[in-house]
Formats: sequence, C-alpha cells, structure tokens
Amino acid sequence: MTDDARSPQLQKPSLTPGRLFRFFALSEGVTWALLLSGLALRATVGAPPILVTIVGGIHGAVFLGYGVSAALIGVNNRWGLGRTVLGIALAIIPFATVPFESYVSKLGLLAGEWRRTATADPRDAHWFDRLFRWFINRPALLGVTLLVLIATIFATLLSLGPPTGWFGNAG
Repeated sequence: MTDDARSPQLQKPSLTPGRLFRFFALSEGVTWALLLSGLALRATVGAPPILVTIVGGIHGAVFLGYGVSAALIGVNNRWGLGRTVLGIALAIIPFATVPFESYVSKLGLLAGEWRRTATADPRDAHWFDRLFRWFINRPALLGVTLLVLIATIFATLLSLGPPTGWFGNAG
C-alpha cells in the first residue's frame, strides 16, 4: 500500500501554523497557571523555593517558544508588524495568549499551511521572504536553529537572574 492510498485516518497530521500557535498559546496559559500557583504555594504554605525555580524555568522556556512561534507564524501568515509584536508581547500578561489565539483563529489568521513556495504576491520577492521559505523548506534545520536561539536567550536570561532584579535592586 502506498502512502497515497492510505486512508485519512492513518495519515499523520501535519504541523500547520495554526496547530503550532495553538499549542504554544495554550501551553503559555498553562505554565502561567503553574507559575502563579507555585508562587502562591510558596507564599502561603511555605512550599520550597525550588518548586518556583523549576516551574519558572519551564514557564520561561514555553514563554520563549511562544514568542518564537508567534513571530514565525506572524511572518508566515502575514499578520503585519503590529499584530505580530502584539501577539509576542501578550505573553507577558498572564493568560493573554489564550484569548489572542481565539481572536486570530476567529479572524482566520491561523488558517493555511506554511508558505513553502513563492506566489504572485510581490512580497515573496523580498529577501526576507526568500530566506523564510528557505528555512521553512528545511524543517529540521529550522527546528535546530530555533532551539539554539531559544536556548541562547534562555541562558542569557538565566545569567541575568530573576526579572525582578533586572532594573535596580528590587527583589
């Protein structure tokens, strides 16, 4: 039996821009809940600080993954700079990624596949769009590149310490 002859139920679903964004938007909301719960437990019942450290690390990684995925999908689906920046920035506000995902989904801004080929759209001739398509057509390389980017940002942020201490002696 060839791949073309397989029934739709047996075909592996593709990772569309919408699925990727939905995963990270909802994961960001879940990790916010875990982080806030950990902070509340530490403050009220004296939960060990390592709990917040672990949950905070998980949240930080998902936060960065969400930001990268929002940028990637914003470019792919041509959201425009304002909407893309808004989508990324909403990760700072607890749970805001969930209604944003619902909003862009209802507008149809998560529909479609990855832009793997050039179209008649003049924007496809721009160097950035060509580079974008080049990476999209090499998903393993794109994945490794994004993981290295996220790990580098994560390590840099860890070296800076908790966000409460970034702008002075607070915390």
